[in-house]
Amino acid sequence: MKKIIFENVADFDPEHIFECGQCFRWVPAGDGSGDYIGAASSYAARLSWSGSAGIQAPDGQARSTIAGSRSENGLVSMEVSGGDEAFWRRYFDLDTDYSSVKKTLISNDPDIEAAVDYGHGIRILNQDLFETIISFIISQNNNIPRIRKNIESICDKYGETIGEAYGREWHAFPSAEKLAAADIDDLMGLKLGYRAPYIKETARAFAEGKCPACREEVLAFHGVGPKVANCIMLFGLHDTAAFPIDTWVRHIMNDMYGFDENDLKGMQKFAAEKFGEYAGYAQQYLFYYYRDRRV
Repeated sequence: MKKIIFENVADFDPEHIFECGQCFRWVPAGDGSGDYIGAASSYAARLSWSGSAGIQAPDGQARSTIAGSRSENGLVSMEVSGGDEAFWRRYFDLDTDYSSVKKTLISNDPDIEAAVDYGHGIRILNQDLFETIISFIISQNNNIPRIRKNIESICDKYGETIGEAYGREWHAFPSAEKLAAADIDDLMGLKLGYRAPYIKETARAFAEGKCPACREEVLAFHGVGPKVANCIMLFGLHDTAAFPIDTWVRHIMNDMYGFDENDLKGMQKFAAEKFGEYAGYAQQYLFYYYRDRRV
């Protein structure tokens, strides 16, 4: 493991980043099992997290790296098994001025200020695209604890062992080729349910070179509907104009803006007009604010 340190980092809180629904392989410090344990129970735990992120190896193939992250008083310190400073700077989106993003959102809609203040440390990660696609296919009609368990079961069965750290053995997120070759019954045995064939077919398409670059191409994957597509656009392709709408966001749009919870087109139009290219940021602040407080 090697150390990487970023100094004078503003608008960064690992609890906000890892608990806002955008990723599933980071857990609070002290959770050696890797199982999701809910909100961190202590100040120290909220500051320290361990996880895994996708990274491109020298041969061009996707791999994973183990990482531990801690943030306090503008200092972000990391212990990592792979990835250089440039990789982690990009992963945590450290070159984006989130203070400016927040000012713009509040200027466009003063009603969002409480949510922005509550999730002030959120940053939208630059994640591996294939891992993001599979993760959000798994997320359909699912809750976060179970999503995490499903993903870890896939990694444990099909991912390469990448080392031991932070009290557990880590496995890489499997390659598209590995999941494409997986037996469907074996995938079903991981309690993936109806998502298993979607995962296998999507992996096959990705392995054949179908790497999406726009929403229409994302929607072409089996098992990807409008909500999952917007998640992939925002979290996998970093399209910050994307505005994913799930059950929580339907409730938020009803509560804050008076939308009927079935008026998805109206919500999308409103988000595009009100927040524009920053709609994805708005979604993350609102989602975290409502879900974390169970409003």
